[in-house]
Amino acid sequence: MRRGRRLIMDVALWLGLCGWVVIDAGSSTRHWELLAGLTATTAAIALSRRYPLVSLGIAMVASFVVMGSFGGRVPIWEGFVLVAVSYLAGYRQPVAKPMLRLFTVVSLVAVPVALVWSRDGFASWGALLGVLVFASVTPWLMGRYVRQREDMARDGWRRAEEMESRQRLVADRARLRERTRIASDMHDSLGHELSLIAVRAAALEVAGGLDEPQRQAAGELRQSAATATERLREIIGVLREDDAPTEPVDESIDDLLDRARASGVLIVSSVDGPVDGEPRMVDRAAYRVVQESVTNVVKHAPGAAVTVRVARSAGRTDVVVTNAAPPAGPLPGRTSGKRGLIGLRERVRLVGGTLRAGPHDGGFEVGATLPHDAAPSEETPESQAAMDAEVGQSVSARELERARRDVRRSLIQAIVVPIGLFGVVVAISGSVFLVQWYRSVLPGGDYDRIRLGQTRAELASVLPAGQRIARPRVVEPTAPAGATCEYYGTERTVFNLNYEAYRLCFADGKLVAKDMITEDEQRGNPDDPGGAGR
Repeated sequence: MRRGRRLIMDVALWLGLCGWVVIDAGSSTRHWELLAGLTATTAAIALSRRYPLVSLGIAMVASFVVMGSFGGRVPIWEGFVLVAVSYLAGYRQPVAKPMLRLFTVVSLVAVPVALVWSRDGFASWGALLGVLVFASVTPWLMGRYVRQREDMARDGWRRAEEMESRQRLVADRARLRERTRIASDMHDSLGHELSLIAVRAAALEVAGGLDEPQRQAAGELRQSAATATERLREIIGVLREDDAPTEPVDESIDDLLDRARASGVLIVSSVDGPVDGEPRMVDRAAYRVVQESVTNVVKHAPGAAVTVRVARSAGRTDVVVTNAAPPAGPLPGRTSGKRGLIGLRERVRLVGGTLRAGPHDGGFEVGATLPHDAAPSEETPESQAAMDAEVGQSVSARELERARRDVRRSLIQAIVVPIGLFGVVVAISGSVFLVQWYRSVLPGGDYDRIRLGQTRAELASVLPAGQRIARPRVVEPTAPAGATCEYYGTERTVFNLNYEAYRLCFADGKLVAKDMITEDEQRGNPDDPGGAGR
C-alpha cells in the first residue's frame, strides 16, 4: 500500500511538471525544446527515488543546456523541474557528499561549457550561478532539512524510549537494593528476637518443676525458633547483594551524625529521642533518610553546611535534611543517577510515608514524613513521574532537545547557505565585472586616431589589455567576410544600463572595420542597426 502511494505521488508530480513543459515549450518554435523537456522530466522523476543523484544531474544538465541555447534565460518549465528534482534529491539522498561533488562539478565544468555555448559571455555567468544557487542548492538544502527533521525526530523519540527503559531498570535495581537493606534490618532485629526466644525456651526446657509434656513443648518451641532463625538467615543471604551498602547494627541517628562530623562534615542537628510506639521500620527509615542525605552532600556539595532536624511525635516522625550551597561550587561532571533517592522513596513508601527532594535556597533539601501506623502506600502514576524526574529521565528530554537543535541548525543552514552563496557570487562577479570593465575601456580619443588598414601589431600599444566580455544584444552591422571582431568599452560609466561598445574587425592582421555599437542609437534610428560608425 505504501509503495502504491509512492507511485501515485510520483505520477502526479510527473504529470504536473510535464504539464508545465507543454504549456511553456509547446508554443515555442523550437520543437526540440518540448521533446528535451519531456524527456528530461520523465527521466528525472523516474530515477528520483532509486538514484536521486543521477536524477538531479539530468535536471541540471538539461537546465544549463536550455539556458545556454537561450542566451542565459531560464524557461519556466525548467525552473519548476529543477526545483522539484533538487528538493527530492535533498530529501531522498541520505549522504550529502555525493551531492556536494555534483554541485562542484557542475559549477566548474557545466557552467563554463554553457557560457561558451551561449556566446553571451559574462552576462550569462551570473544567471547560471543564480539558477545553481536558488533553483538547485536552496531546494536541495530544504529537502535535506525536512529529511533531517523527520529522521532526528524519529531517532530522538527512539533514544527517549531507550533512556526511559534504562532508567526504569536503574530505578528497579535501586528499589531492590533498598528492599535488601530492609531485609537486612529485619534480620538484625527479628533474628535477634528469635535467638532470644530460642535461648529462653532452652532455659525453660531444662528448668525444674515441669512435667514431661511441658518440657517437650518447650523443646519444640526452642527447635522452632532455631529453625526460624536459620531460615531467616538463608533468605536474607539470598536477598543480600555482595555490594549492598551496610551500616552498623542498631546505630542511632546521633551516632551517624557523630561519625559524619568526625570525618569533617559541618552538621547542625536537632534530633528528638525515641518515643513509645514508634515502629522499628519507621526508625530505620528516618535513619536512612539522614544517611543518604549526608552522603549526597559529601559527594556532590563538599564543604557545604548541613542542617538535620528529626521531630518525633506520638503519631509520626518528620525528617528534614538541608544543605547550603557548596563554597567552591558543585563538583564538575555529570551528576549521579540518583539511585539513593529512589531507594529512599521506596523505603518511605513501604512505611506509608512521603518523600520530598529538591533545590532549596541554592542548596538541596530532603524531607520525609513517616507515620507510625500507616500501611505501605501504592505506587501511583504521579509518584512514578516524580521518581522519574529525580532519576534523571530529563536525559531523554535533553536528547530530544539536542535533536531539535540539530534540526533548527539544518534549517538555518538552508536559509543562510544560499544567501551566503549568493553574496559570494555577487561579490566575485561584481569584482570580476568591475576589473574587466575598466581594463577594457578604449578612450574616445584613441578610438578616433585609429585608422583602417593599420595592423594589429601597430594598435597593440593603443588597445586595452582586455576586451569587453559582454556582447551586444542589438543587431550589429554585418562584419566583413573572414574578419575577426574585437569589442572594447567606451568611457560610459558602469551604472549606465544601455549597452555601448567599440567594435574593431581584423582580417589578415589588418583593421578592416570599426564601429560603435549602442542601444540608444538603434532605438533612435531603426534604419541604422549598427549605430554611428567612426
